[in-house]
Amino acid sequence: MNDIRKFIVDSENVGIRVDKFLSLQMPEFSRSEIQKFNIKRTDGTALKLSDKTKLGDEFIVEIAEKKSDVAYENISNDFDLDILFEDDDIIVIDKPRGVVMYPSAGNKTGTLVQNLLSYTHLSALGGETRPGVVHRLDKDTSGVMVFAKSDAAYRGLVKMFSTHDLTRKYIAFVWGVPTWGGAEITGNIARSSRNRQKMSMVKTGGKPAHTIVNVMDVWTKPGISLFRCTLMTGRTHQIRVHLSSHGFPVLCDPLYGREKSHIGSVKSPELLQFLREHNGQMLHAEVLEFSHPITGEKMHFKSRMPVDMMELKEILDGE
Repeated sequence: MNDIRKFIVDSENVGIRVDKFLSLQMPEFSRSEIQKFNIKRTDGTALKLSDKTKLGDEFIVEIAEKKSDVAYENISNDFDLDILFEDDDIIVIDKPRGVVMYPSAGNKTGTLVQNLLSYTHLSALGGETRPGVVHRLDKDTSGVMVFAKSDAAYRGLVKMFSTHDLTRKYIAFVWGVPTWGGAEITGNIARSSRNRQKMSMVKTGGKPAHTIVNVMDVWTKPGISLFRCTLMTGRTHQIRVHLSSHGFPVLCDPLYGREKSHIGSVKSPELLQFLREHNGQMLHAEVLEFSHPITGEKMHFKSRMPVDMMELKEILDGE
C-alpha cells in the first residue's frame, strides 16, 4: 500500500523551495528521492518543486511502496562471507582482498554483492546493481564494511557517510620513513585528466579531502613504514592519492605506488620476492565506528590484519 502524507507550510518555512520544505518534513528521504514522489497541491493548482512556499500551502505526497528485495542475476557464493555483525537492518562484513564490490562491464560474477544476496536480502534503494551499498572499497583493499538490509537503514547510513558522522581507520604499508609521528593531509581530489582510471590532487576544483596519518612502525633498512590513516572525508582513492602525493606511496599499489622507483633498492631476497609476486595495494580498512541507523546504538568493528599483510610484517621484522 502506498504511503500518503499531507503537509501544511507554517510561518517558519515560508519562501523556501517546495522540495527543500518537503525534505525538512521527511528527513528520512533524500531530496532526489522526494523528487520522484507523486506530489500535488490540495487546491489542484500546478506545482513545480522549485516553486517557493507560501503560508498555508498544502501538499499531498504519495510514496509508492517499494520492495526491499532485488531481482539480481548471477547470484553466487564463490567465497565464504566473514560476517562481523548482522540484524534485520544492517550486515557488517570483513571484505577479502581481490574481490570486486558489485558487477560491472569487466566483472559479471563473483562480486561481493552477489555473494551477499545469496545469503540475505539487501535494500533496493542502492539501485539495481548496487543494492544495500552505502560505501565501497577498491577491489584490492580489504577490511570492514557495512551494507544496508532495510530501506530505513540505507537512508540513515547514506546520511552518515555524506556528513562523515562516523569513524573510518585504515592501515597501510608505505614506501618511505617519515621524520614525524603524525600529520594531517588536506588537498582537493579530482579525476586525472591524463588517466581516467586515476585520481589526483588539484589546486582548483575537485572535492576537498582530509586524511589524518599516524606512524605505527618503521623499518629503516628497506625504507618502509606502517601508517594508520583516519578518513575525515571519503573521496575515491583518497588515502592512496594523499600518501603518494606526499612521498609515501602504498606498497604494491599498481596505480600510485611508483613501485619501480623503489623496488630497485630492496636488498632482501624474501622481501623482493613478496613485492614482485603480490597483487594488490597493502591497504586495509581496519576500524569502522558508527551509530546504528535504526537503534542509535554505538557500533565498533575492528578487522584483523589480513594474512598477506601479516606475512609482509614478519618479513620486515626479520630484516
